[in-house]
This record gives sequence, structure tokens and C-alpha cells, in this order.
Amino acid sequence: MQRLVIEGMTCGHCVQAVSRALAKVAGVTRVGEVSLERGEAVVEGSATAESLVEAVREAGYEARRVD
Repeated sequence: MQRLVIEGMTCGHCVQAVSRALAKVAGVTRVGEVSLERGEAVVEGSATAESLVEAVREAGYEARRVD
């Protein structure tokens, strides 16, 4: 499981966009939760943190892995 901090989400549409972007990354088996309130996403699978962060950035938001 990996946890990401997501910056730039302001509404439900943003949450859906981030969820869709993360779900498309190779190795993701489940997008557990994308929380607008906490500005976080939880992802399960073998995808690298770098690929997850890049997918979020390509969707128009900023992300970083929580260690």
C-alpha cells in the first residue's frame, strides 16, 4: 500500500480525475481512497511511487509519496 499527498484538488470532479489517473497506472490493483478533505490517496499494487506521482501530475495535480 502506498499513500500519496495530493495537492490541488478542490471538488468531487478532482477526486474522480485523480482516481481515474491512478487506476490507469500499470501495477495498480486498487485505488483504495482519494480523500478531498485530507488531500490524500491510498493505492494498492506494485506500481512505483514515481509512476503514481507522474500520473497525478499528468492529470493536473501535484503529488508526493508519504513515507
